[in-house]
Amino acid sequence: MPLWQWVVDIVVVLLVVLVLYGLALVVRRRLLSREGGTFELSYRARSSRIGRGWVLGLGRYAGDELQWFRIFSLSPRPGRVWKRSGLSFEGRREPVGHEELALYAEHVIVVLREGQVDLELALGPASLVGFQSWLESAPPGTDWDRDRLR
Repeated sequence: MPLWQWVVDIVVVLLVVLVLYGLALVVRRRLLSREGGTFELSYRARSSRIGRGWVLGLGRYAGDELQWFRIFSLSPRPGRVWKRSGLSFEGRREPVGHEELALYAEHVIVVLREGQVDLELALGPASLVGFQSWLESAPPGTDWDRDRLR
């Protein structure tokens, strides 16, 4: 078989794999959003360099948990899970510098505290309202003064 036929075969196989990967991503996103409550949510995985370390993803509410899924992963499991009771809202800010290119358009950055660790998430304005409502709501019997007493 001539070399050009090998090249054509390899290119066709790579295109088929790429199309199957794209279809798998679409199916995964549909399955994740089937239960509702999903939204575009980026997570700052590394904060060692200013404006860097953002990973695009999807957020989903599951009771008292916020689940985060990487956008280009095929895994059905969340990459990160945050409990509502462990998060406290510290503030919000606009993306600056490289962040404007790394994040979805019009997303704002939310600064949270999880225990002793700062956490940054980026989400759209409409999703931010829902996130703040979810964060402030809690089941009956929640101790609202627990942070003030420490």
